Order: sequence, then structure tokens, then C-alpha cells
Amino acid sequence: MIRRFAATLAAFAVTGFARVVTGVRGNWIGCTPSPEPRIYFANHASHGDFVLIWTVLPPALRRQTRPVAGADYWQADRVRRFLGRDVFDALLIDRDPATRTNDPVTRMAEALGAGQSLILFPEGTRNTSGAGLLPFKSGLYHIARTRPEVDLVPVYIDNLSRVLPKGEVLPVPLLCDVRFGAPLRLGEGEEKDAFLARARAAVVALSAKPGTAVADGAGEARP
Repeated sequence: MIRRFAATLAAFAVTGFARVVTGVRGNWIGCTPSPEPRIYFANHASHGDFVLIWTVLPPALRRQTRPVAGADYWQADRVRRFLGRDVFDALLIDRDPATRTNDPVTRMAEALGAGQSLILFPEGTRNTSGAGLLPFKSGLYHIARTRPEVDLVPVYIDNLSRVLPKGEVLPVPLLCDVRFGAPLRLGEGEEKDAFLARARAAVVALSAKPGTAVADGAGEARP
């Protein structure tokens, strides 16, 4: 009971701090908030990425949306264990195949089947290059194939890498924007590489503000 109360207070503090520092807002460009289980997949440049997505979700959706994160990071100390387990209810994945005892795709599929939504970062690691999105890992394809009825919503988080650069502890106050695109699903007979390229392009398309060109990470820009 005490731990649950502490987690509620911590969640309020985390979202409040995120709003104060970043002025973050959710921009629902291609869809609207929905209680149906979804997979939100986004670019990844900071440990605070999922916090911003989590913050801009309506409270009812926030309570049923779980970030998928590395167990090695979120179980490293008592504070991170409390945040990951009790505050964010993260779905913690063992990233080492040699020690893994549960299949990550199976665990994600079970969470979706229980009515929960997930936040994924298909790049697999934080991208600090500033040169566009990294190629997507195959996990997004496998969960899309396992749960073909679930909408996959592309998300672009703008500016957070400048708010909390890698290696820094104190954030720099800057305005951030979280843009939600049109949901997509795995097409019938669609191959893995084609699907991952299409999913990546959906996130890249959200990276440009209206009226500007967007670079696809390979040096090519398009409106």
C-alpha cells in the first residue's frame, strides 16, 4: 500500500517535471488517443524518450501503457528498480540471449493480449549521431507478425536529445514535441525488410515540421 502510494506520487512528479522542463505536448497528427492495445514505436536518442511519450498520453492510457526496456539498466540499483517496476510498470527484457529465459516477443504478445499498450524503440539503442534514424531491428516485425490485429503507431520525439544529451545529468530547458502518426500494420505477405523500411519511413516522415523537408538519413530530402 505504501509502495503503491509512493509510486503514484513519483509518477506525478516525473510527468510534472517533464512538462516543466520541456513544455512537452502531444501532437496527434495521424490518429487520436484510443484505449485499444497499441504499439507506439519511436526514435530513440535519450533515456527520457519513453517518459515524454508516457507524459503526453491521457492518464487512463498512461496507466495501461508499458515501456519495453532493458532489464540490465532498470534493475541496476534500488531507485531504478522502483521506477521501472512500480512507477512505469516497464516490461523488462533480458537483452543477453545467453542468459535469457523468456522470449521477448512472447512476453510482449501476452501484454498486448491482456489489454496493455507498449512503447518500443526499434533502433535498439540510443542514436546520438544526429544523422537520422538507425536501421530498425527485427523485433518490431516479429511482434507485428505475432499480433497482426494490433495497430502500430509511429511516434517522433523532437528535441529531447538536446534537453538531456548523453552523459549529462541536469536537463537543459527546451520545448519538445511528441508527434503521433497514422497507425500501420503488417501487410499480407510483406517481407521483414520491406516492413521495417516502411515503419522507419513513417517515423522519419514525422520528423519534419509542417512545410519543411525531411531527410531520410541517407542524405536525401523530401517534402
